[in-house]
Parts: sequence; structure tokens; C-alpha cells
Amino acid sequence: MAVTVKECLELQLLEVEMLLSMFPGKGEVNLEEDAVPGVQRYLRNADGALPPQLQYSIAVDVGETKVKVELQVLLPHMYPHVPPQLFARSDVLHRQQQLQLNTGLASHIRSLASGELCIYQAVQWVKDNSLPYLGNSKLSSESASKEVVVKATLHRMWIYSHHIYRQELRKKIFDCAKQLNLTGFCLTGKPGVICVEGLRENCEEFWRVIRYPNWKHISCKHVENIETEGSIDGLRLFHAFEDLQFQAHGDYGLRNDYHMDLGQFLEFLKQHQSGHIFQILFGVEGKLSDK
Repeated sequence: MAVTVKECLELQLLEVEMLLSMFPGKGEVNLEEDAVPGVQRYLRNADGALPPQLQYSIAVDVGETKVKVELQVLLPHMYPHVPPQLFARSDVLHRQQQLQLNTGLASHIRSLASGELCIYQAVQWVKDNSLPYLGNSKLSSESASKEVVVKATLHRMWIYSHHIYRQELRKKIFDCAKQLNLTGFCLTGKPGVICVEGLRENCEEFWRVIRYPNWKHISCKHVENIETEGSIDGLRLFHAFEDLQFQAHGDYGLRNDYHMDLGQFLEFLKQHQSGHIFQILFGVEGKLSDK
């Protein structure tokens, strides 16, 4: 028998209640203010629009010194029948150690049975498996200098949509980019454009999440990969994930159904060493008007 979204959301609320009882201390479980009420309203009237995905974080104490590791949780509407999106972070972990920790966490979650609530198991895994990474973060600079240089790859995706308007969709895009440490922008309007850059697995996870469950008029037009030794941050074209909006060409009288100013967008791309992307996105060479 097919499982419904309503059944999944009911299970998600039960799991949140269980976690709050297991972690009652102040700041142990941090929920967005309207997260649970939004789901509850939908369950009372399932004919309405789907609520925002349930999102929260859990502070995990690791080791005798109780180092804080934060487990960030984002639940697709069909969780637990699709995997949760989890990301563990700590101020004492270097980027590479954090990546290794999350790779191990993702592998553990994939090994669990589908359809089972698993956030507590994820918390326990973080508690039991973070210590080696935290210990490595205390290496002296002399030891660190002897380590083999690890090559990393910056992944940049250029995504095109017929339009991007809905506030719920835009919130999902920005929340996901923030959680996955991606920089870039989201251009609202018609057409809509998204650029994300960061670690490859994070970009691919972003692409998977925003298409769920079925965003029809969207495609990844171009992908760039740049290899480097050490941190990828120096290769980023954007320093944050920007909310990009340009003045529209008039009011078309349908909702906020407007065409964005492509001239301003081209200028923005050129300012970020990406003028060549204009032709890839729109099929025509971009030219700035003389001023």
C-alpha cells in the first residue's frame, strides 16, 4: 500500500516529540519557530499546500570534554521513506575533517532500513564516531605540514528554470544552499537562474533536493569543475549565496509574472567573470548596451 505524505509527516512529528523528551536541555534541540505548527496545520487540513520541510538541529556532546558537534536536519516530506538530509559540523573541525565525518554519516544512514525513523541513530553515530576527527583537529602545525596535500575540486552548477516565484520554493533554495555551504545566487523572475558552487557532493545534493518531488521546468545547463590543492574557497566566484533581483521590464498584470532585465543580469555575470554563461543559458550572445 502506498504511503502518503500525511502519514510521513505524522511520523516526523512523533520523532520530534521523542527527541525533545530525550534532549530536554536548553539549546539541545533547536527548531525553527513555525516548523511544527506549520506541519500541524497541514495535518488538520491536508487539502492545502504542503508545509515547509521540517528543519532543526541537535547539539551533540562528544567525548569527556563534551565538544559540541551540531547535527543539522532537513526532512523531505516523504521521510522516513526517503533519506533525511543531515550535516554534522563543529567549530573545531577543519573542512576536510568535516567532509570525512559527513561521508561516514551518510554511509551509515544508507545502511539503515528504508521506512524507519533514524535521526536518533544519526545522533548516536555522531556521538560515537566524531572523536577521531576531533582528535586529529588538534595536530600541531609541524605535523600538519608533513601531511600529504589533498587535492580538492570546486564544483559549479548553472541551473535554468522557466520561472522562480514562490516564496516557499525560494526559502527551500536558500535554506539548502546555506546548509550545504554553497555560494552563488538565485535570480527570481522569468526565467529564473540558480548558480551554486562548492564541494561536488554538496552541489549534487542541492540539485537532488530542489528538484524533489517534481520541478518540471528546470534543467542544469552547465557544470564547471576546477581542481586545486587545499581549500576550494579561493576559487569561488561568489562570497555568499545571494538573493538576486533586477528591475523588471514593466508589469504584465499576472501575479508577479514578469521578465527579468537580461541586460542587468549580463552585467552581473561579467562582474563575476562569468559572461560566457549567458549564451549557455539563453542560446544567444549577450551584449551590453552603450551608456
